[in-house]
Amino acid sequence: MSTTRSSSLLVAGVSRLLRSRPLMRAPIWLYKIRLGGLLGSRLLMLEHIGRKSGVPRYVVLEVFDHEAPESFVVASGFGDKAQWFRNIQANPRVRVYAGSHAPAPATARVLNQQEADHALAGYVGRHPRAWARFKGVLEETLGAEITETNTALPLVELRLDARS
Repeated sequence: MSTTRSSSLLVAGVSRLLRSRPLMRAPIWLYKIRLGGLLGSRLLMLEHIGRKSGVPRYVVLEVFDHEAPESFVVASGFGDKAQWFRNIQANPRVRVYAGSHAPAPATARVLNQQEADHALAGYVGRHPRAWARFKGVLEETLGAEITETNTALPLVELRLDARS
């Protein structure tokens, strides 16, 4: 089997796994019992409110950027079709579970094109091997090519509220 064919089969397989609801929801319980730290610092759990139901919803996301202690940047690998992404656009008030810490209230904001391009370039520079492996998977789930300028990959900043 050629390298290109095996690579495309791998991308398709991982893409299918990312669409597996039970598999993707499994880490949520670790965060709820304050064991999210076991998953490392490159993941966090986002609690958002369903735009129709008004019920809290949860999703575990990879941290694209964390330059400041009060700010996390995450990507919507399924683009603007992702339910969590649509929910934060309707109600940007969220809670962030990072590591094994208690959930922190935050505000979600979709990055503009220039900010998204800058954050993506930073991620690619910091994690070139991870990016080489997952770029194809993200392009498959997103349904569009991801470039380092004018990226089609939506990125969201989660800014923690100031603690009083």
